[in-house]
Amino acid sequence: MTDDIVQRIERFHFPRGPVTPERRNRGYTLHHAASGAPVARLRPTGRNDSVEVFYWSAWKERWTAAGPIGRTVLPIDEALDFIAHDDIFWVLC
Repeated sequence: MTDDIVQRIERFHFPRGPVTPERRNRGYTLHHAASGAPVARLRPTGRNDSVEVFYWSAWKERWTAAGPIGRTVLPIDEALDFIAHDDIFWVLC
């Protein structure tokens, strides 16, 4: 069985190195391919191709909403671009 979101993540160019997507529970976990460090978590909202974006908080030791004032919900392509260019996702890599 193919998963469209996994394929879109695998095709996306991340300037800081490739990521490995994994379908887990109700979302997708992205790990840095070289180090295995967690990069981001995407949870589909059920509306179009929008996903909620999370980053791994080493301080809280859990996935945390990626946004200055709460939730960040974006179309999948915009979410991948956000992850690719925001430092918060790459701290552990």
